Amino acid sequence: MWPIDPLLPALPVLAQGFALGFGLIVAIGAQNAFVLRQGLRREHVASVVMFCAAADAVLIAAGVFGMAQALGERPGLARALAVAGAVFLAVYGWRALQRARRPQGLDAAAGGAGLTRAGALVQAAAFTLLNPHVYLDTVLLVGSIGAQQPTGLRAWFVAGASSASLLWFVLLGFGAQALAPWFARPRAWQVLDGLIAGTMGVLAVLLMRHAAMSP
Repeated sequence: MWPIDPLLPALPVLAQGFALGFGLIVAIGAQNAFVLRQGLRREHVASVVMFCAAADAVLIAAGVFGMAQALGERPGLARALAVAGAVFLAVYGWRALQRARRPQGLDAAAGGAGLTRAGALVQAAAFTLLNPHVYLDTVLLVGSIGAQQPTGLRAWFVAGASSASLLWFVLLGFGAQALAPWFARPRAWQVLDGLIAGTMGVLAVLLMRHAAMSP
């Protein structure tokens, strides 16, 4: 067993990282909407959940150990990420709107013409890495706070924030399966796709506005 005394200073840092990470990740956004949809379809859920959690962990660690300052000094990169993310969200939102116009019930027991594992991971990567808010929140905000911790405790902060991300994606992806019987009704699926389309559209507009106002 590990000795208790050396762990005592790490526990508050671990808890702070967890609280901050959980507070930022629990929000309506493109990545969460995609994980929810994959969970409802019961389609490559474990792969998508693990990818999103791992990507968050890497970004958090990069922010805490140095990337925060690097991105903060490159406003042009932030603007380019905003434009790329807005285009991606607009296209995905349009596709969700088209699905909402032709709703179909979801049979959780049937495979259907869904995404391949590679396709699901590509979309998960796009929602994660083309969203500039992940760099502003996960890298800059979490990174700058984590970087203020004592050098020997920064890894504990990263572990706390990363575990919050993992917990949220597990709850979102696997918990969504309990809603599958409800989403067997076409109307329910139409409502979800309509909400996703609206969310993507609003985010795309906000990102384009952010890019236009950036110096």
